[in-house]
Amino acid sequence: MTQVKSGDTVKVHYKGTLADGTTFDSSEGRDPLEFQVGSGQIIPGLDKAIPGMEVGDKKTVEVPADEAYGPLDPAAKQAVPRADIPDDIPLDIGTQLQVQTPQGQTLQVMVAEVTEEQVTLDANHPLAGKDLTFDVELVGIDK
Repeated sequence: MTQVKSGDTVKVHYKGTLADGTTFDSSEGRDPLEFQVGSGQIIPGLDKAIPGMEVGDKKTVEVPADEAYGPLDPAAKQAVPRADIPDDIPLDIGTQLQVQTPQGQTLQVMVAEVTEEQVTLDANHPLAGKDLTFDVELVGIDK
């Protein structure tokens, strides 16, 4: 059988879980994830685990935070005066918002903390700082 090598386009079914067993993403009920191995299209720790697999192979891959979405960056949290946020913006903890940087870029942030005076917004990826586990099945290779 043919083994995956860097540069191949592959299709995988996967289930991603956190250390406590919570599923954070899965291809169940969807088309398999398709990507080019070694191209940086997926997180590095998972990308490195695919070469050598053959169609039909299944494996469990442990991906440490530094090979997934990186460590939590304290500098990615910013407190904003509550008065600067329009009243129609929901401020429940965990709410995902889009903000615009002074340079005009759009940034995804999450409401991390709310007080009467300020709202702390977190621009870290929701999975930053977390070790991830993926159950992967290789279902196709395109050379």
